[in-house]
Amino acid sequence: MKIAITSQGTELSSQMDPRFGRSRYLVIFDTDTAGNELKVIDNEAAVQAAHGAGVATAQTVIRENVNVVISGNFGPNAFRVLNAAGIKAVTLPDATVEKAIEMARQNKLDPIEGASV
Repeated sequence: MKIAITSQGTELSSQMDPRFGRSRYLVIFDTDTAGNELKVIDNEAAVQAAHGAGVATAQTVIRENVNVVISGNFGPNAFRVLNAAGIKAVTLPDATVEKAIEMARQNKLDPIEGASV
């Protein structure tokens, strides 16, 4: 399973970013690979966007062929784009990237049914 986690930094120990669309980084992790390889995407363009940050970030996630996105919150436009692409959205407050990955590996995350903000 390929997951994307919104993050304030580029390391496993980084705190998750509570915002999806304006998240500073997206950390991509494939739970099916043996190593702990992370792909980090700088989301600066969306952070600086006047509008449409959620949709732009959702399109980035779609291009990465992600199955699940973990963030603190999802706006309605971003959620709609992710949902249409078949990508599950999961909210997880106040955790590190490493904790989010571990919870995903243990199937302890429940997808949300709609936007959370």
